[in-house]
Amino acid sequence: MEKIYLDYNATTPIHPLAAKEMEKYIYEYFGNPSSSHWAGKKAHDGVENARKQVASLLGCLPEEIVFTSGGTESNNYAIRGAAELLKHKGNHIITTRIEHPAVLKPCQYLEKKGFEVTYLPVDKYGRVSPDAVRKAVKPSTILITIMHANNEVGTIQPLKEISEIAKKYKILFHTDAAQSVGKIPTKVEELGVDLLTVAGHKLYAPKGIGVLYIREGVGLQPLILGAGHERGRRAGTENVIQIAGLGKACQLMEKEMEKHSKKIKNLRDYFYLGIKKLKVETMFNGDPENGLPNTLNISFKGINSNKLLEKIPSLAVSTGSACHANSSEPSKVLMAMGMKKEEAFGAIRFSLGLFTTKNDIEHALAILNKALKK
Repeated sequence: MEKIYLDYNATTPIHPLAAKEMEKYIYEYFGNPSSSHWAGKKAHDGVENARKQVASLLGCLPEEIVFTSGGTESNNYAIRGAAELLKHKGNHIITTRIEHPAVLKPCQYLEKKGFEVTYLPVDKYGRVSPDAVRKAVKPSTILITIMHANNEVGTIQPLKEISEIAKKYKILFHTDAAQSVGKIPTKVEELGVDLLTVAGHKLYAPKGIGVLYIREGVGLQPLILGAGHERGRRAGTENVIQIAGLGKACQLMEKEMEKHSKKIKNLRDYFYLGIKKLKVETMFNGDPENGLPNTLNISFKGINSNKLLEKIPSLAVSTGSACHANSSEPSKVLMAMGMKKEEAFGAIRFSLGLFTTKNDIEHALAILNKALKK
């Protein structure tokens, strides 16, 4: 039975060249990057080289890059760190109903601490209206946190327009860009953000490593206290091995992003056409004009997606976000988009990536066709 991986939004494999870069920091340059001797210097140089590689992909200064343990920590640091530091100015935060739990849970935590959070609705495509953001702003608003691209349906949010609102009212603006970095352009100046989250395992780097971009001049209350690592912003000896892998992955994605995105989008469109030819009614979930090039979220009418997954064990796909894949509740994202429960229960997310081939797609279509006939 040929196994086919179509769950790149859950996690990507580590790029072979990123893995190779990591090896020398496992076996050779093993020193503590804070040590002043030769072993520490090699490790320190590796961290700083990776910092430059990440900064180049995001179009920012290396000094604006803080390494974290992943997307969840970066989101918590941005949201809770901003709230803690700015609570003397106000207590109001604006977000959306379709954010990742790593954004929603910190917001819910802050509500218990006396903060007010506005959870904005989205339209049937999963897009938030900039006008709704504008209307939600209050004198007490201190932070806007809206994802760049949705992890389940791939819809890209109008960050540039929202950033203009944030600038007008002098509000800090954070985006969770875990799903977009490496797939589409994420230059921080073009997006207009003050804070941006990166998750390594979404762009061919290892799990357990991430980044929070913090615009120069923006202050946050650190979550982790200790020694003065990361210029005093994130205590703890740097994870040199994984940082090196993330840096290399960012370098590779920056160099080949346009070519890879075009190839992956063509494969995704070919896959979608193939699905539409199967003898079952389907519905495309998301924004067909403004979405990630690799993401395809489809509802199969009259079919429970969990039951369908049982019939296609050789296909690695998801019925929603992998972070809450075992839930028996319909996707909160799809429900927020106005879908009926039965439509949401019939949804499967297919997400393609760098190593997906046309042969994979053809095999996947054959597997789906066979399962749907049953």
